[in-house]
Amino acid sequence: MALAKEIMGCSLIERSSFGSSSKVFLNCTSNNGTFQQKQNRFLVNPVLVPMDLRRVHLRKVAKPPVAAISEDLIKPVPDQKEKTVKFKVRAALTVRNKNKEDFKETLVKHLDAFTDKIGRNVVLELISTEEDPKTKAPKKSSEAVLKDWSKKANVKAERVHYTAEFIVDSNFGVPGAITVTNKHQKEFFLESITIEGFACGPVHFPCNSWVQSKKDHPGKRIFFSNQPYLPSKTPKGLRALREKELRDLRGNGKGVRKLSDRIYDFDVYNDLGNPDRGIDFVRPNLGGEKIPYPRRCRTGRFPSETELQAESRVEKPLPIYVPRDEQFEESKQNAFSSGRLRAVLHNLLPQLKASISAYNRDINSFADIDGLYKEGLLLKLGLQEEMVKNLPLPKMVTKLQESSEGLLKYETPKIVSKDKFAWLRDDEFARQALAGVNPVNIERLTAFPPVSKLDPEIYGPQESALKEEHIAGQLNGMTVQQALEENKLFTVDYHDIYLPFLDGINALDGRKSYATRTIYLLTSSGTLKPIAIELSLPHNAQHSRSKRVVTPPVDATTNWIWQLAKAHVCSNDAGVHQLVNHWLRTHACMEPFILAAHRQLSAMHPIFKLLDPHMRYTLEINALARQSLINADGVIESCFTPGRYCMEMSAAAYRSHWRFDKEGLPADLIRRGIAVPDPTQPHGLKLLIEDYPYASDGLLIWNAIENWIRTYVNRYYPNSSLICNDRELQCWYHESIHIGHADLSHEYWWPTLKTADDLVSILTTIIWLASAQHAALNFGQYPYGGYVPNHPPLMRRLVPEENDPEYANFLADPQKYFLSALPSLLQATKFMAVVDTLSTHSPDEEYLGERQQPSIWSGDAEIIEAFYGFSAEIGRIEKEIDKRNADLSLKNRCGAGVLPYELLAPSSDPGVTCRGVPNSVSI
Repeated sequence: MALAKEIMGCSLIERSSFGSSSKVFLNCTSNNGTFQQKQNRFLVNPVLVPMDLRRVHLRKVAKPPVAAISEDLIKPVPDQKEKTVKFKVRAALTVRNKNKEDFKETLVKHLDAFTDKIGRNVVLELISTEEDPKTKAPKKSSEAVLKDWSKKANVKAERVHYTAEFIVDSNFGVPGAITVTNKHQKEFFLESITIEGFACGPVHFPCNSWVQSKKDHPGKRIFFSNQPYLPSKTPKGLRALREKELRDLRGNGKGVRKLSDRIYDFDVYNDLGNPDRGIDFVRPNLGGEKIPYPRRCRTGRFPSETELQAESRVEKPLPIYVPRDEQFEESKQNAFSSGRLRAVLHNLLPQLKASISAYNRDINSFADIDGLYKEGLLLKLGLQEEMVKNLPLPKMVTKLQESSEGLLKYETPKIVSKDKFAWLRDDEFARQALAGVNPVNIERLTAFPPVSKLDPEIYGPQESALKEEHIAGQLNGMTVQQALEENKLFTVDYHDIYLPFLDGINALDGRKSYATRTIYLLTSSGTLKPIAIELSLPHNAQHSRSKRVVTPPVDATTNWIWQLAKAHVCSNDAGVHQLVNHWLRTHACMEPFILAAHRQLSAMHPIFKLLDPHMRYTLEINALARQSLINADGVIESCFTPGRYCMEMSAAAYRSHWRFDKEGLPADLIRRGIAVPDPTQPHGLKLLIEDYPYASDGLLIWNAIENWIRTYVNRYYPNSSLICNDRELQCWYHESIHIGHADLSHEYWWPTLKTADDLVSILTTIIWLASAQHAALNFGQYPYGGYVPNHPPLMRRLVPEENDPEYANFLADPQKYFLSALPSLLQATKFMAVVDTLSTHSPDEEYLGERQQPSIWSGDAEIIEAFYGFSAEIGRIEKEIDKRNADLSLKNRCGAGVLPYELLAPSSDPGVTCRGVPNSVSI
């Protein structure tokens, strides 16, 4: 008791959530930077205090569910030999169960429950932030066994709570880490640990990680408390553990990775082709001096049998390696799998039709497309009930056909839900350049005619075929020069990215493409009007006229020519959207920063804690993309015009166009000439197209992210020397560039990392790309592309000219010609099924402004408060977006039949909603 009275000065802040007759309080202050000294004034020597002596009562804060403990938390245990007081403290662990287990998992679970009783259990050890002055090793508690595992083996709840008791000396200090040893056969998902019984109050350990069996991974798992520490501020007791954990995560760069591993390493894209299947499946490796590309997560699989430089393939349904904690959680996996099942069903029946009725390849009428939403594929394909029963369908598929016909139908895409014919109109075609699924390629025209940057010796004259007479009549009395000076001319220019690949693309079976340029006029009402389309083919002997200009129609024939030209523009747009803006810029280019973060930033580093929710699921979805989307003969090659050249085109864009310093929204808008600096605006920019929904909403979100990051960075880095001397931070950024983006690491444009402003800019760009930019480019894929004529992913015919043999057929039945130029029914339904899955939010999605365990993800109370402020700002932005979507003066997002622009509205329900900004690239 005398000891307890002596140490009453400990800081007591927050009431425990544990149901107990004894009350415990939490010290929420942090040990970092300038605020470390403030904390130390109160916690000179943290010790244990019997609970009945504490009488401080402060406000409660929200808590996650933890295990209830009804007994006294602290029990003095006298030790005669040491003449010190030992105490018992408790750990409350939250373990998340799987909702569905297969037979093997159930069997192993019951085996673990039995063996737990005889000593093959889960063992924990508490580690202090202090080191023992005699041994210079961290102070440790006694080992503690997790209680009641066998008793709770049959609990069906999603979360199960367990307890353990430690014995520690009264001079143990503050717990900073805990080790977990799993002696069971089966892994388990550890969500969190809370330690109660210390004078400083409950200590939280957000874990959110799979703990593997000791038989698979002999070492102890290390979890650190939620207290953030810069490397230089790491308490002595945790320094060695901090370094060891990072070494374990890096691995040694050798060996084949097991699915249970937690090793993060880099490799080139050498697994997209499958040379063992034949020459048609050979693809070049991406990454290296020959074809620069970002690095991906290393799996270490053996080389293919026929090409040593190519990694062997793992085909679905076999899983592909990503570190264990990066794999989809159960609800996400279920949502993704159900989407994949829909894709199977949607694709199966068209393939049956193709085999039964080989003559019926094309979409014969617009009614064919409408039938995909109204009648369902089974009915539309004309398969009679008897025929279906005789087909060799899997039993599950047959049952689904019989019991849930709706599963075979597509939802009506939003683009035709309000106005079935909107996609045909020029104003809608132009509006989607500002508010569609790919609103990031529109740029201001600064010179007319536009000029190519390609080598004229290889690709022919750089001059465009566009002439002043093509557009003069569309400029409302202005000259071209006046229109340029008044910022009235804009363009979407795909000439240089497509032209180098057109010979190869147009030689593919059923693929035809141009390199397109579209010129738009900004009207007085703030909308865009397309006034000319240039269609270019390679300059060679085959094409006497390699460039052709199509202008708005004046009669029936030119109307159909104009519709075909717009379809080719949309096909170009679909390819650049998917291969460059979506896959390359938000998926592939983010992966190196994520890999380096896990390898170089400790879990206790404040910047890792900041980035953590913005890295969720990205490695897994990228691995799945390599397995079945961007691989040879995968979905992307099958559905998009460039075919087998898709990823080479993506790599060409990386080499010639991608710049990290231009990936932030303000820098990108200025680069495209869409905005100019304006210090009077909150975000420092003035938009030259005021009603540009993507940009105007995006700047609200960018500004909110930047302000939140600035608050966070200034908290931990009050001066630049702390950034320059932060070894982990500098190693993260260096490795992201020099290994993750090694092929471009020599470029002059990489931002430096020397000041707080540098760090704020880099982090804001990364978080913007992972959240809002990805959302704007991803979740509109089905709502806009699900109606294939609106945004066809590929074209199969060129625009006919008068001397072409097909011109007579075109004149005789222009609708049939138009539909035959679109993807076939099989191609269309395959594409629709995939973008339906990719546009779907899973039930466990975390949106911008949300975090798991929001009140305890950091032990810094000031940062928790700042995060709630950021979350509130995101809520205000959502209300502002709703207000804009109801403003009739904003014609690009409001009007008769016009889709509201909600792709940057932060929240969403699960499913295909055409809205919602998740924290990370999670689909």
